[in-house]
Amino acid sequence: MPFARLASATTPTCHIGLGLAAVGRPGYINLGREEDLGADRGVDTLRARTHELLDAAYAQGVRYFDAARSYGRSEEFLAEWLKDRPGADDVVVGSKWGYTYTADWTTDAERHEVKDHSLAAYERQRAESEALLGGRLDLYQIHSVTPDSPALTDKELHARLAEAAAQGLTVGFSTSGPAQADAVRAALAVTVGGEPLFRTVQSTYNVLETSAGPALAEAHDAGLTVIVKEGMANGRLADPNAPEALRAVAEETGLGCDAVALAFVLRRPWAGVVLSGAATATQLASNLHAPAVDLTDDHLSRLAALTEEPHAYWERRGRLPWH
Repeated sequence: MPFARLASATTPTCHIGLGLAAVGRPGYINLGREEDLGADRGVDTLRARTHELLDAAYAQGVRYFDAARSYGRSEEFLAEWLKDRPGADDVVVGSKWGYTYTADWTTDAERHEVKDHSLAAYERQRAESEALLGGRLDLYQIHSVTPDSPALTDKELHARLAEAAAQGLTVGFSTSGPAQADAVRAALAVTVGGEPLFRTVQSTYNVLETSAGPALAEAHDAGLTVIVKEGMANGRLADPNAPEALRAVAEETGLGCDAVALAFVLRRPWAGVVLSGAATATQLASNLHAPAVDLTDDHLSRLAALTEEPHAYWERRGRLPWH
């Protein structure tokens, strides 16, 4: 598995990855994008921003980069960066299929992405991803699986994914929504030829939304690499939006709210990779302080008290506007 490369890494940041959702397209739901990106969201501007972030992340020890077909031009930007830096052959590259980007590089589209977990969508998007990333694509994930997703029951799709796995591609899935735990457990039960199909899972887990934790622990115990996304709850756990309890812990540790929020996730024994969704090099540098945060039992207890009921969390996330 490509994640063996990360397992052998010894840098403090080896368990932090860089997700490109915030910089691969002009619009996203993260808070504070007006300040982070400014008014110029042109293709060339965001290409340069993405390459700057990738350079900074790689220089500071980050070795997992995460894109998706629906993240605008994220795969294109990442592919260009990889081509220009042939020495960066130790990174693990993940992408996702299952959503199609439909915003046409605008921030005010009626729909920014369309979900389709069919076999036809997989075949089309796999070809698109390979055209850009070629042999550098290590991990291909089904994007945002929910318990009712046809991707959990489509035997023909499973067979095609198993074929890809047999040829060396790692096959995984991501989850979203208040029933993440159910989706994870259903995916763990999917087998082809008596063997588990999926080798990685990527789920939302943060101080506010911890409901997937037990299922992610089960996935880890079953041998899957667990990737955590949205560790800062789309900006709700970063300054200036962080709740007071998180601000207090950050002040006591001497580091930022973002670093504390990511450190909370890194403390989970099942967390293999925790994604930074930074949109600026300054944010990334602050995020990468997370391994240095010394959280006491008292800190962890106070942070745990911030947890929200899953349906309430996801309802609020669903109301976040595309900036």
